[in-house]
Amino acid sequence: MSRMIRALALCAAMMPLAAQAATVEVKMLSHAANGGRGFEPAIVHIQPGDTVHFIASDPGHNAQSITGMIPDGATPFAGQMGHDLSVTFSKPGLYGYKCLPHYFLGMVGMVVVDKPVNEAAAKAVSQPGAAKIRFDQLFAQLDHS
Repeated sequence: MSRMIRALALCAAMMPLAAQAATVEVKMLSHAANGGRGFEPAIVHIQPGDTVHFIASDPGHNAQSITGMIPDGATPFAGQMGHDLSVTFSKPGLYGYKCLPHYFLGMVGMVVVDKPVNEAAAKAVSQPGAAKIRFDQLFAQLDHS
């Protein structure tokens, strides 16, 4: 019997520990804390394997990645208008995202997976209208955290 217990203990010790993946919620709002349409929170920090659940708190919004603002080799994402969207992030880096109809009004946000290894490339992406102002604010916040 003691051999069986030792064998089971050895097997258990050799099994990799399953990481506990987290889920973070981001609300899509028509009246955000910044006074306009926005995502709350606008910046989230997660680890590889974690999920962001974008919640359609108000109608008429979606969440979708911005070309050039995701790590090389990462899969772009795009949610349907007025629907929740869950995205699991596996590649480290910065993911810039937008609400398509309110992009030029500055309805943008960031997901940082581990470290923002592609921050310089993401900063170089041209942004329309108020999105540029909002991203400048978000990058300043990111760089001071």
